[in-house]
Amino acid sequence: MPDLSTLIVFTTACLVLTATPGPDMLLIASRSVTQGRSSGFLTYAGIAAGSYCHALAAGLGLSQLFLAVPVAYEVVRWAGAGYLLVLAWKAFRSPAASFTIDKSISKTAHRRIFIEGLLTNILNPKMALFMLALFPQFLHMEAGPVLLQVLILATVLNVTGLIVNGTVVLFSHGLRQHFGRQTRFKKLGQYLLASVFAGLAIRVALSERN
Repeated sequence: MPDLSTLIVFTTACLVLTATPGPDMLLIASRSVTQGRSSGFLTYAGIAAGSYCHALAAGLGLSQLFLAVPVAYEVVRWAGAGYLLVLAWKAFRSPAASFTIDKSISKTAHRRIFIEGLLTNILNPKMALFMLALFPQFLHMEAGPVLLQVLILATVLNVTGLIVNGTVVLFSHGLRQHFGRQTRFKKLGQYLLASVFAGLAIRVALSERN
C-alpha cells in the first residue's frame, strides 16, 4: 500500500487536476442542468467506473498498446468521436422536454446515462495515456502488489473527483431549477447537451497521442 506521504502528494495532484475545468466536468454540469442532480451523479459514476478501467489497464500494461501500436490509438480515438456524435444527434433529436424532473427519469434512462458516462471515458484514449503518465510516478515496488496500489490510487482520484464534481452537480442543479421555471427555455436543455457531446467529439477527433 502507498505510504502516507505518497497519498498526500497524489491527493493534492488529483485535487488540482479534478478542479481544473475539463470535458468530464462540462459533461457532468450539462447533464445536471438539463436532467437534474441524479443524472449528474450517474454521469460521474460512469466516468469514475471508466477511470478504474483505465487504471487497471495501466497497471496491467495494456495501455502501453497505445504507445507501441499507433493504429490502436487511432481506432479508439475515432470510435470515441463517432460515439459522441451519435449521442449529440440523439440529444438534439430527443422529443423529451428539457430540464426534466429527476423523478420522471426511468430506471432504463438511469442505466443509459451511467453507460454513456462510462463509454465516454473508456473511449477517450487520452485518458489512458494520462493514467500511464501519472500513476507510475506514485508506484513503488516495495509498497506491495502494483495492481493493489493502482486500485488505491484510482480510488483516491475518484473520491477527489466526487468531491469536486459533486459540488458542480449541486450548483448546476440549482441552475436547472431556475431555468425550469422559464418557459422560453423549453428546448435549451437538449441543445446544450447536444452541443457538449458534439464539442467533446471534435476534441477527441482532433487529439493527438503526444
